Amino acid sequence: MRKMPRHMPTGRAACRSSGSMPSSLVLPRVLQSSNSAAALGLVIGDLASAAETRSIAEQVNAIGRMDAVIHNAGIYLERSRGETPDGHAKTLAVNVLAPYLLTAWITRPDRLVYLTSGMHRSGSSALDDIDWKKRPWNASQAYSESKLYIATLAAAVARHWPDVLSNAVDPGWVPTKMGGAGAPDDLEMGHLTQTWLAASDAGGAKVSGGYWYHRQRREAAAEVGDPGFQDGLVEKLGELTDVRVFAESG
Repeated sequence: MRKMPRHMPTGRAACRSSGSMPSSLVLPRVLQSSNSAAALGLVIGDLASAAETRSIAEQVNAIGRMDAVIHNAGIYLERSRGETPDGHAKTLAVNVLAPYLLTAWITRPDRLVYLTSGMHRSGSSALDDIDWKKRPWNASQAYSESKLYIATLAAAVARHWPDVLSNAVDPGWVPTKMGGAGAPDDLEMGHLTQTWLAASDAGGAKVSGGYWYHRQRREAAAEVGDPGFQDGLVEKLGELTDVRVFAESG
């Protein structure tokens, strides 16, 4: 008998297309109902909060080790920097710090998939103010940088954890609530690539360190594959969260 895969996507489209029901699905705060979520085997929490992100990880670990985790929750153009309970810019907290912490706290799966964007190529490689405490707020730039950081994290995981298949996916500009009804890309391919990398036994999907768009491997920004930039980013994220993902970084 084939074991039911345990996947943890953070979006409904990825959940539907994974080929089997995942053991865990993170729901945004607006959809939460603790009783119904628990009954369905879902986990709940606010990714803007480190404490709630820790709770998400604990809920997932209580279910059991996942075969794959898809980090595809995110926010786009925030009108202001905002301030999370931990004092961070909301875009950075949700798009980068939360998946970083979940990577550290969830029992290591076989596969990890991180959602990035073609906009990552517009992100600055300077790491001195990634939390936007000194610069005037720029929502588009903050989003672009968050996607540069998450693609870089995926590459760093691939380099540090050779036993895990870690990849970044650009779903394209797709017609979701975030992307808008007029977005020109293929919504179906946007989430099928995520679940293909998370669950497929095809040889093409069983790779690590890739940057993917519609099941095609593409070139990411140079910083993504630069070990020096990877290490600098991971060090900065460790300083902001007081959590170290890789033992050799501590």
